[in-house]
Amino acid sequence: MANKERNKRAARKARQAERQRAEAQTLAQKQTPAAPAKDTSTKAVKKSGKPGFFQRVRNYFGDVRSEMRRVSWPTPADLKSYTVAVIVILVIFGVATWLIDSGVVAALIGFSGLRG
Repeated sequence: MANKERNKRAARKARQAERQRAEAQTLAQKQTPAAPAKDTSTKAVKKSGKPGFFQRVRNYFGDVRSEMRRVSWPTPADLKSYTVAVIVILVIFGVATWLIDSGVVAALIGFSGLRG
C-alpha cells in the first residue's frame, strides 16, 4: 500500500513539474516579441491549435498502425488450439442449453397437461 501511495505522489509531482515547465515556456513566449510571419500563403490559419479533420484521421490510422505493430500475435499452433477450444465450448454450451430447454418444456407440459 505504501508503494502505491509513493507512486501516486511521484506521478503528481511529475505532473506538477510538467505544468510548471509549460507555464514557464508560455510566459517566455509571451515576453519575447513575435517575429513577423514568414508564411504569406493564402491559406487561412486556424486560431485554435486543433488539427483539421483529415489530419486527425491520418493521426488515428498512424496510431492504429503503431499499436498493431506492438501486438503479440499468436502462433499458428496457438491459433489452432484456441479455435478448437472455442468450438468445443460452443458445442458443450449448446448441448447444455438444449437439455435445459427440453427439461423445462417437458416439465411445463407435464405440469399443465397441455399436450397429449
